[in-house]
Amino acid sequence: MELMWLAISTIAIGLFGCVAWFWGSNMVLDAIYPPRGENAGDNIRRANQIRPWLFLGPALLFLGLYLVYPVIDSFWRSLHSSDGSRFVGGANYVWLLGDDKFRESMLNNMLWLLVVPALSTLFGLIAAQLTDRIRWGNIGKSLIFMPMAISFVGAGVIWKFIYEYRAADQAQIGLLNWIVTRFGGEPQIWLTLMPWNNFFLMIVLVWIQTGFAMVILSAALRGIPEETIEAAILDGASPWQVFFRIKVPQIMGTIAVVWTTITIVVLKVFDIVFVMTNGQWGTQVLANLMYDWMFRGTPDYGRGSAIAMVLMVLVTPIMIWNIRNTRREMR
Repeated sequence: MELMWLAISTIAIGLFGCVAWFWGSNMVLDAIYPPRGENAGDNIRRANQIRPWLFLGPALLFLGLYLVYPVIDSFWRSLHSSDGSRFVGGANYVWLLGDDKFRESMLNNMLWLLVVPALSTLFGLIAAQLTDRIRWGNIGKSLIFMPMAISFVGAGVIWKFIYEYRAADQAQIGLLNWIVTRFGGEPQIWLTLMPWNNFFLMIVLVWIQTGFAMVILSAALRGIPEETIEAAILDGASPWQVFFRIKVPQIMGTIAVVWTTITIVVLKVFDIVFVMTNGQWGTQVLANLMYDWMFRGTPDYGRGSAIAMVLMVLVTPIMIWNIRNTRREMR
């Protein structure tokens, strides 16, 4: 109950704080540059130049506080020793180059980047096309989109039950091992089977992100002018040709946006690995490795921050390209 009241009061303070800021700042600005008198024209012009910055000011302040400052602080920490007491320059980055777990994490992240965005986008495109053509398509869309409502931790727990292992003389509670034993096979500890366990983890993220890709691509498919499709059909194009030569090229920009958005999610993947394997058996990824160094055992903020900077460097170009591509699509 206390938490609920705390949440309500926080929302109320934030809401009324915003109203008070906009009302108060406008009043002060009008007092400094009154829109009346001999200089009314110049005052209105100056006030209009300042007013947008008054509105943007709080947002810029909080963005700087919560986004820019942590980046600068992380970079500074990455140049220091484990407890931050001694400047070590690039020693933490040199250590990264020779660390086996870091190399394993980089390779696994690259593998995730190759598999998850491709499969999520492909399945999302297929689902978008099929659900738009069948009678009960909206129900299918709801079912496919439903995993998006589940947190990564929740999805990891669900799929961990699917991969659950019991000895051969015990009843199998894991769906996969139950199916295997029904066909006469031996139950397997799926999450320890290297390197296939990485793919078993990727399936979870593909399961979640396919719904996202389907919704975006479905909207893009519906935005294709009917005239172009009808013209292709009149010219004798088959359904496959209409799909691959007419529809897909017209939504290629949207496909790229979906692909890159999922790529950013993949680079930051942490929860699924943390819940299901905790980075063991060759499944380590960068975000989980950073967590290990930052918060497990004796924290090493220097090395943890260095891994965080590597992660940010990998994500930033994709984000910039994604934003530029989205702006180009909006024109």
